[in-house]
Amino acid sequence: MKPLVAGEPVWIGRYRLLAQLGQGGMGRVLLALSPDGRLAALKQIHPHLTNNPNFRTRFTHEITASRHVSGAHTAPILDADPNAPTPWLATLYIPGPNLNNTITTHGPLPTPALHHLTAGLTTALTDIHNTGLIHRDLKPSNILLTTDGPRVIDFGIARAVDDDPDRTHTGELVGSPGFMSPEQAEGKPLTAASDVFALGSLLAMAATGRAPFDGVTAPQTLYNILYTEPDTSGIPSPLREIIAACLAKDPAQRPTPQQILDHIGPPPPTSQPWPAPIHEQITKLAAKAHAAARTPPKRSRLKVAGAALAAAAVGGGAVLSVMLIGLTDQQKGTASAAAAPPSSETTVDDDPLSANRLRAVDPCAVFDDGVEPVIGVHFNMCTYTDPDGHWLELKIGTHVPSDAVPSDEIAGLAVGVDEFGSRGHCRATAILPEDPANGITVQAGPGTSETPKDDYCDSAKEGLGDAIERITSGTANRTDGEDSLATVDPCTLIEAAELQRVFSIAPTTEKEGLHGCSWQVNGKIKLDLENAVPPGTTESEKPIKLGDIDAFEQAQPADGSPSCTVSWSHRESGKTFDEVVRLRYLATGTGLPVEEVCGKVREAAASIIPRLPQS
Repeated sequence: MKPLVAGEPVWIGRYRLLAQLGQGGMGRVLLALSPDGRLAALKQIHPHLTNNPNFRTRFTHEITASRHVSGAHTAPILDADPNAPTPWLATLYIPGPNLNNTITTHGPLPTPALHHLTAGLTTALTDIHNTGLIHRDLKPSNILLTTDGPRVIDFGIARAVDDDPDRTHTGELVGSPGFMSPEQAEGKPLTAASDVFALGSLLAMAATGRAPFDGVTAPQTLYNILYTEPDTSGIPSPLREIIAACLAKDPAQRPTPQQILDHIGPPPPTSQPWPAPIHEQITKLAAKAHAAARTPPKRSRLKVAGAALAAAAVGGGAVLSVMLIGLTDQQKGTASAAAAPPSSETTVDDDPLSANRLRAVDPCAVFDDGVEPVIGVHFNMCTYTDPDGHWLELKIGTHVPSDAVPSDEIAGLAVGVDEFGSRGHCRATAILPEDPANGITVQAGPGTSETPKDDYCDSAKEGLGDAIERITSGTANRTDGEDSLATVDPCTLIEAAELQRVFSIAPTTEKEGLHGCSWQVNGKIKLDLENAVPPGTTESEKPIKLGDIDAFEQAQPADGSPSCTVSWSHRESGKTFDEVVRLRYLATGTGLPVEEVCGKVREAAASIIPRLPQS
């Protein structure tokens, strides 16, 4: 466990970040505190993976399937946001060293511990495979040793990487060479039997301290997996016979996890499945995590310059209007009143569920009967709790979950209801008639309450009905002020002609919820209006100027598919957060130099400034 990097954001979604736990091929893992007070292991996906347009779809599908894996030997999913600029996934934090570090530190496991490890892992694989998932990267570093047995982490996530074009183009394999099956090493289609082969390799290492196909190099290891017999010397019987069966080259010859479990039988009950030094390490890890949770969050922010004026030439010499940002009342009084920005014409909108009307709703002002808003970071989302600690989470205009199949009707709207999580959470989503891809969602869960309700789906549906009534009546509208980004349609902030001039191609516009918009050009340019940690809090963000606006640029070079993000604070919205404009160009497959990509983003960003609301 390491401290957070100085100056980096301390929130991701509704989760307060506490420390760094590690980093891998998919992303980095952070210790976080969930809204209901539980510790979470939050994985932030590496940004380069999102260059592939199929990645988010696959990642979303894997998250949906993985929510149904809730066995005793896996880490349950708490929350996820595959549509965030940097997608993330939060699972319950379970203190315990991973198997790889344990073997390195303490050596191979004794026979009783191997029995507990085998029984726990075969049970976990049975649960995973029963949901239709294949782990694909079962290795010692993905196994945690906890007080009550092993836990498998990262199940089902490696599958989402298979469509990553960078990996496909370079021939890079998904997985870890020492624990791949022969069919995985050859790039063939995988079945659950591939995980059984990895299980055999993993158990052999746990028993002997070495992988059964180890070579001097990765290519040598892959050759051994394909063409040589495993080294099973030193493995105690009868585990040696089980491992040998798991390591059969032919997938059809391998036993299933259930057959392995039936063969070895249940391990004897014990309160300490591992050697004493491992349990001492578990205790220390738990103490460190809880100490980090009790530490008050440190505030780290960079201030936007007091008087930020933007005046830049765009296109055929058109002069951008002046934008005022972060001014004091006295400064505002001395600013020129002639600096009003151009704005699109507004029309009367009679549909209370239209995008424009929904942007006017304050999600933290919707419920008022016995529940209190406790977290309201985002423009379109707020979490409430009741006096007993149960929670309701309201999301307005967000993407309809893939498993929200319409089965009910509330206030004339089709509603999908689905349960998730191991504690009976439930989500009810009303589909918006004019925008079926988006909806209004209410999630209900136990929160910190020790007295769970009988049916959280009833709570979610009742809450959704109340929310729709309040939203359509107009009694929950915002009081943010006219200069807020919350009510702005981001698709109106850039004109197609401007993008065509910058990118030399006529763009195609696509709405992304209420506060996002994207345009297909040579790649994809995406604009998000957010309530978020101010930009400039990470070392990878370089300060730049957009006229007189203090902005930040984050370049991400990639072989053939670079990306660049330009962002700046529009105004303060609280002690920790600002309203932020974020423009990103994913130049997927263009082969452009990243410097040219960033230049195009800066040019497009400059055209946004005069259209933003001003006080």
